[in-house]
Amino acid sequence: MIIKGKVHKFGDDINTDDIIAAKYLVSTDPKELGSHCMESIAPNFVKTVGAGDIIVAGNNFGCGSSREHAPVAIKGSGISAVIAKSFAAIFFRNAINIGLPFLESDAVDKIKEGDLIEIDLGSGIIKNLAQNTTYKTQGFPEFLQELVEKGGLMNYIKAKERRNV
Repeated sequence: MIIKGKVHKFGDDINTDDIIAAKYLVSTDPKELGSHCMESIAPNFVKTVGAGDIIVAGNNFGCGSSREHAPVAIKGSGISAVIAKSFAAIFFRNAINIGLPFLESDAVDKIKEGDLIEIDLGSGIIKNLAQNTTYKTQGFPEFLQELVEKGGLMNYIKAKERRNV
């Protein structure tokens, strides 16, 4: 699975309140949550996101509460993947559940805001097309790629049940 998009760069310790403020947790609609994604730390974020774009961040991305709203908001904003130095464990799990791909890489310091990058989820190859550089990280396992293609864990389970009927 290949993902290609423009980079939106963030630093360390981006928490779930930064991703989606608590005042919006009355909704579970991905588009509504996405329309407020990152607004407390980057007010114009959603105005600059194009479908398929990619968040690149530092350490401990998604720390804070266990709310699934955070990865839902990211996906709802049009972001197709997140690359960070490290992720909070609960964000990691919630991202899998909703089908938001993520990769850990120390190369994030070399990637700049606005760069066009291409991710091969299977191989873990990240190509920075703006800088003509390539980085290698651990690939996204085939099973998790299937979850992403199906739109998350629940859709994956439903599709599997339909095949077994």
